[in-house]
Amino acid sequence: MLASLMIVFAYLFGSISSAVLISKLFRLPDPRTAGSNNPGATNVYRIGGKTPAVLVLVFDIFKGTIPVYGAYFLKIEPLYLGFIAIAACLGHIYPIFFGFKGGKAVATAFGSLLPIGFTLAGLLIVTWAGLIWLTGYSSLAAIITVSLAPLFTWFIKPLYVLPVTMLAALIVFRHRANIVRLLQGTEPKVKQKKAE
Repeated sequence: MLASLMIVFAYLFGSISSAVLISKLFRLPDPRTAGSNNPGATNVYRIGGKTPAVLVLVFDIFKGTIPVYGAYFLKIEPLYLGFIAIAACLGHIYPIFFGFKGGKAVATAFGSLLPIGFTLAGLLIVTWAGLIWLTGYSSLAAIITVSLAPLFTWFIKPLYVLPVTMLAALIVFRHRANIVRLLQGTEPKVKQKKAE
């Protein structure tokens, strides 16, 4: 019962679109209809710069961290922690408060992995940042990093490999259009602005 309530809470909390709200606060175009049309930190960076993008990133991370940390302290079993993390990400991807049009949930997924430990968080950040630096593609960095997350988890806390794998599969599936564009050579890089 408690796990079910946390799953519902995670979805509703994840449904708060920080990209849309912060864009309104900064009087930026709606990220759902501007840039890459993706309401996430990368697109907000493209259309509005660093400050709003950082705010979106931090809030989206918290959307994953808070429900999973809460469930962790409530002693909810690891498998259900995975469902709670997925619920938070599904809220971000299909937000009930914003017409079910959301983002890719990379930051929310990262936030949901933080309770596993700072070692995993550090590995994910270094991998993602390194891939961004090498390739310039946010989507490619996210896909590779999240795909490596279950392997990293195996070496750190094997107990959580299954829920992390479930979460990773969701994020990779959400990036299927990006994968097609990467293969076609039409995927925009992080620093490409809408005007370009």
